[in-house]
Amino acid sequence: MATITVKIEDSKAALLREKAKKFGLLPDQFVTASIEALLSQPEPDFEEAIRRVLSKNKELYERLA
Repeated sequence: MATITVKIEDSKAALLREKAKKFGLLPDQFVTASIEALLSQPEPDFEEAIRRVLSKNKELYERLA
């Protein structure tokens, strides 16, 4: 597992601590969960390509179903 150190303004660090506390997490746990959620989101271009393919082949998929 890698460790990454990030410098943020004191006011943002305080806000981070507040938000983490609301979820019952430590700040580093909150940041880790936020990063994991961000990284798990599909890329917008990929989503658009999937929509185009599904839309283009909608009739075929309906016949095959």
